[in-house]
Amino acid sequence: MAAASTEPLQPPRLQQLLERDPYLAPFRTDFQRRYSLFYNHLKNIEESEGGLDKFTKSYKTFGVNQLADGGIYCKEWAPGAEAVFLAGDFNGWNPFSHPYKKLEYGKWELFIPPKDGCSPVPHGSKLKVVIRAQNGALLYRISPWARYVVRDEDKVNYDWVHWNPPQSYIHKNPSPKRLKSLRIYESHVGIASPEGKVASYKNFTYNVLPRIKDLGYNCVQLMAIMEHAYYASFGYQVTSFFAASSRYGTPDDLKEMIDVAHSMGITVLLDVVHSHASKNSEDGLNQFDGTDSCFFHSGYRGNHQLWDSRLFDYANWEVLRFLLSNLRMWIEDYRFDGFRFDGVTSMLYHHHGIGTGFSGDYNEYFGLHVDEDALCYLMLANHMINSLHPECITIAEDVSGMPALCRPVAEGGGGFDYRLAMAIPDKWIQIIKELKDEDWNMGNIVHTLTNRRYEEKYIAYAESHDQALVGDKTLAFRLMDAEMYTNMSVLMPLTPVIDRGIQLHKMIRLITHALGGESYLNFMGNEFGHPEWLDFPRIGNNESYHYARRQFNLTEDDLLRYKFLNAFDRDMNKLEERFGWLASPQAYVSEKHESNKVIAFERAGLIFIFNFHPYQSYVDYRVGIETPGKYKILLDSDAGEYGGHQRLDHNTEYFSEEYPHNYRPNSIMLSGYS
Repeated sequence: MAAASTEPLQPPRLQQLLERDPYLAPFRTDFQRRYSLFYNHLKNIEESEGGLDKFTKSYKTFGVNQLADGGIYCKEWAPGAEAVFLAGDFNGWNPFSHPYKKLEYGKWELFIPPKDGCSPVPHGSKLKVVIRAQNGALLYRISPWARYVVRDEDKVNYDWVHWNPPQSYIHKNPSPKRLKSLRIYESHVGIASPEGKVASYKNFTYNVLPRIKDLGYNCVQLMAIMEHAYYASFGYQVTSFFAASSRYGTPDDLKEMIDVAHSMGITVLLDVVHSHASKNSEDGLNQFDGTDSCFFHSGYRGNHQLWDSRLFDYANWEVLRFLLSNLRMWIEDYRFDGFRFDGVTSMLYHHHGIGTGFSGDYNEYFGLHVDEDALCYLMLANHMINSLHPECITIAEDVSGMPALCRPVAEGGGGFDYRLAMAIPDKWIQIIKELKDEDWNMGNIVHTLTNRRYEEKYIAYAESHDQALVGDKTLAFRLMDAEMYTNMSVLMPLTPVIDRGIQLHKMIRLITHALGGESYLNFMGNEFGHPEWLDFPRIGNNESYHYARRQFNLTEDDLLRYKFLNAFDRDMNKLEERFGWLASPQAYVSEKHESNKVIAFERAGLIFIFNFHPYQSYVDYRVGIETPGKYKILLDSDAGEYGGHQRLDHNTEYFSEEYPHNYRPNSIMLSGYS
């Protein structure tokens, strides 16, 4: 491997970053050191591996791959192994008949010639890599690069199945052009059905995608796709990184699902888990070569104390090959349009965010507690994606607020396109849980919704899958609780609890959508106030699927009030599609009136006005505006079709006056404002 410079390098556009945020100036050397690590990795990849393009195509050579002449080429990295063999149905499970040849740097390879012009390993046959460990034990392992693994109902562990069908699914539709803003429908294929079972890719393709399209979402973010042995882990304990989960169907079923989404103009993101891995060894990466290291740090550093999982060694050359190739495979084989990186906070810091609060002090983001190897991996990942597939999108799930995480690598940043605005759902929970309606603080709400790093894009959301899980509560449940089971019928009187819940559910979503970021996210079912929590089958609930489902049918029952919330969510998204406020500059907030409980702001040529007062309506209410002209109501949470009280006349036209108000040059008088 070539030697690299030890002198710190200046990111080409670092000065722009420091001028934009002068508080970062004292940390110039940190940015230089991080960029130097990134640059030297990139230089070594160019010199030792033939470039980033070749390096990240390693999924085509590692594992078990079919050659053009029908032969099979196998390659593994197992530095702790004494010997490596391939066994399976093809050789009667003889553990020694097909030994790998040892190469440099812990690599092993095997070539099996074609048999009568055909593959010696038939499609659908089972395989295992057999590792002779340093203590002489024989370990039967699934290749880390396995593309398809299945579990029989009567078994605990997954089996590796060779996937090489005579005819693979061929994508027919191009990926959508890169979106200026995202309206994301966070989804889980397995629960995407009213039935108490594991739903399929086919079900999602033909029953859920049309619903997502109708609701006005332009992007679907898929959770729990990377294979995970434990269903109740929500996909966050990955066992096979290159395998699409077989519990929903075949790889071709997933490819078809993505292709159909593309035909609808829907961008598809993968929830990728590179922050940790399952501890499973029989059907996971753990102890693949018989040691406790290999892909992971050894000892204490290699274990996440809260997640009970293994932590990658991001400084390891072969780990970088594995993870970067993993991203490349999902993009090029399945046509995913980008990634939401899970657990980024855990990656960024040696303390993994455990027992650590982030106050915003910049010293929290620089120093020895930062895992710069992990940060360098993220910079490499974003650089690779941006270089080879610039149309793809990356999102960081980071609760710490690390500066420049969503700025280009050339500025010394992490290279992500978006970060999740994780403070927003926490704020709504805190308000609903702790405050009376009359004590809601308008300034605090606005501050939370607008408090984001300059020129870093945020994805706003009122709630995600986290709030839907058992042990937490969705906004609908917090607002309406047990009455959701008894009083959501239109044949029942509208109780104060249901009335308040429905109105606030809509208002919270709209103000979050319009003020909180540059994109918006919603978890499936929450748009209509799904009445139950999410709980996967486990011992604690007698392996029940009753709560591992989404009751979309509730919105189709004309006698239930869920239809009102569903309709409002749809029309809110359609209005954004029409005016594009998410892609517009941040809103100008002209009013956050504490006693009136009114918030007013302008964005994308629209005026948004919210009355959060629990009982006070207003007539002839003046609102300041920038642009003079005639205004009409486009979306009204109080409209009858959304379960409102119809207190506003939608035929009314509002004309601006050259009358300054709240530091705006013009204003309009809203008669009948409620």
